[in-house]
Amino acid sequence: MAVFGLIGYPLSHSKSPEIFNSIFEEANASEHHYKLFPLKSLKELNKVLNKEPDLTGFNITIPYKKEILSQLYEIDQPAVDCWAVNTVKVSRMKGRVLLKGFNTDLPAFKESLEKLLKPQHSKALVLGSGGAASAAKVALKQLGIDFQSVSRQMKFDALQYSDVDNQVLKSHKLVVNCTPLGMYPNSETCPDLPFQSFTEQHLVYDMVYNPTETLLMKRARAQGAQVQNGLEMLKLQARKAWDIWNN
Repeated sequence: MAVFGLIGYPLSHSKSPEIFNSIFEEANASEHHYKLFPLKSLKELNKVLNKEPDLTGFNITIPYKKEILSQLYEIDQPAVDCWAVNTVKVSRMKGRVLLKGFNTDLPAFKESLEKLLKPQHSKALVLGSGGAASAAKVALKQLGIDFQSVSRQMKFDALQYSDVDNQVLKSHKLVVNCTPLGMYPNSETCPDLPFQSFTEQHLVYDMVYNPTETLLMKRARAQGAQVQNGLEMLKLQARKAWDIWNN
């Protein structure tokens, strides 16, 4: 039996256990377990590793995708490119616990997004500045899509939400939400955008997957925009994590 899990906070929205239980069933590995580890601080990770000697690998979500980097002995190239980790493989050698970091958000987002793209989606707005946004930016660069970051924080390379006006949305017909705004249980929240400027030419990709239609998606779709939630991306990155843990 092996134990896998998800580390982050909060985790009440997570669909990862049911996704991985389905993967275990397909792989005839129903003896495995997938657990949620809601950690208010990453300092609690050592307690989890000591308490769960069968923990073989874990996923990482908000807010620790960047903070986890200091805990790792090695990271793979996609994680280096993103400077963010969402999957960790655990090895135990002579009493030591070694953690290797990977980024499966990058290939999962790229695979999910690519088939939705149309010629007008040559410029993107990336909402957020965390680990998911880092993965999205690398994927967009690989796809040859110019992007502009949008952040609540003052950053030299990012617009603030108040800067996103009709003209900005007119020239950026792909919008990628990498923030937790709209995520259960805060489903009434939404990025502050001029929704009257969305058109049928726009594609809104919201990495939030619970609820299946966020307020952002609903308001953009009402203007004719194409919308996509993050559930397919979650399933793709889960399968890529499973491959890593079994390699």
